[in-house]
Amino acid sequence: MNGTLNKVLLIGHLGDDVKIHYFEGGNCIGRFPLATNEVYINKQTNEKITSTEWHNLVVRNKAAEICEKYLSKGDKIYVEGRIKSRQWQAEDGTTKYTTEIQVTEFTFLTTKKELDHNKQHFSAVAEPAKPNYDIQNVPGPDTDLPF
Repeated sequence: MNGTLNKVLLIGHLGDDVKIHYFEGGNCIGRFPLATNEVYINKQTNEKITSTEWHNLVVRNKAAEICEKYLSKGDKIYVEGRIKSRQWQAEDGTTKYTTEIQVTEFTFLTTKKELDHNKQHFSAVAEPAKPNYDIQNVPGPDTDLPF
């Protein structure tokens, strides 16, 4: 294979709400942190360990507006994208570095708005009445059936 590949697939939970910034000309960029977890058992102590990795996600234009509208902290999302590193000069003159995931595709897996709606819906639905069968009126094997 002569080419290269820069592709990231993540499933995780938002660590904060989407922060969006608009530019002159109408373009915008949205940023949010995404947490992915790895769970394993410490062989020496049999203790369950959860290790969290944080990823800085970037979405652009219409995708950013959709994410801002529907996502909030804690929501679960699947994203595809590529890794991008960049640097800039801070106000104090130091050089800052960051690594981001430039999102190209995403799918909402769960949103708090959806979960809250479902909780309200289920609490508003009455429990269905249980049928009251009279065991004496159930036809037996000697009953003529129409088939």
